[in-house]
Amino acid sequence: MGSTLQLTIAGDGVDRSTAGSAWRAVSDEFDAVDAAMSRFRADSAVTRLNGMIGSVESFTPVEPRLYYGIAAAERARRSTGGRFDACVLVHLDHLGHTGASLPDTARRPTDRPRDCWVARQPRARAVSLLQPIDLGGIGKGLALRWSAQRLMDQMPAGTDIGFLLDAGGDLVAGGPSPDGGPWSIGIEDPFGAHDPVAVTNLSAGSLCTSSIRLGRWRADDGREAHHIIDPASGDSGHTGLVAVTVAGPDPAWSEVWSKALFLAGESRIANEARQRGMAVWWIDEVGQLSMTPAARAVTTWP
Repeated sequence: MGSTLQLTIAGDGVDRSTAGSAWRAVSDEFDAVDAAMSRFRADSAVTRLNGMIGSVESFTPVEPRLYYGIAAAERARRSTGGRFDACVLVHLDHLGHTGASLPDTARRPTDRPRDCWVARQPRARAVSLLQPIDLGGIGKGLALRWSAQRLMDQMPAGTDIGFLLDAGGDLVAGGPSPDGGPWSIGIEDPFGAHDPVAVTNLSAGSLCTSSIRLGRWRADDGREAHHIIDPASGDSGHTGLVAVTVAGPDPAWSEVWSKALFLAGESRIANEARQRGMAVWWIDEVGQLSMTPAARAVTTWP
């Protein structure tokens, strides 16, 4: 999914062979999710599906990971009131953040983004799209979830094994760290400083960030654009925030809420995150760090 993978395993019950099997399981899962959901690959399942828009009217069967990713994205759209919506690919393309080539029939932006979603036939694992979709964010979260499950399947029964899987700054952890306690995780400074803006303890679960530190550019019309698209407008979400980090039990949902809360904006993020009882850290455009009470409870610095 376009991310560098790093796996750390802690515990006396893991030998080199078991660690190698765990790494292969993680790598294979990320490769499989990339082949299913990457919009940057011409041969991916999602690119093939996007390319069929406008040329067929019937439902198209898709491979299991892609179908599950579409179903998960649909649930995320409903749960976030439309702030997380996979149907933003035409808007990313229009702003200059292009992926694999698609036919013109699949590249027509709509003024009503929520009307472009998907119909599904669960028994046949078949879908029908009105507009192309981008599953990048939730795809990485699902890859982390499934990789962690496959990794644990490689571990010897009855052993107290810990692991930390890092996919480009989005993390999932389980079990004890090398010192026997929780994993100590630094939250990256979105302005590029070497030191983190905060350090938190992660015993189990995930930590995922939506940030515009790297994914920003100048659109053809001169506007500053970035990859976090507001589905309501079809434009980059300029919300007064530069990064939002969410800790939660599942990496796919941590990915979803980091984006949805980013789009909630500087004026609404605190109330919404607190009402949901979520551990959330956010940095605004002047570099001010804020966090919810649930995040403060697991923050060791500052």
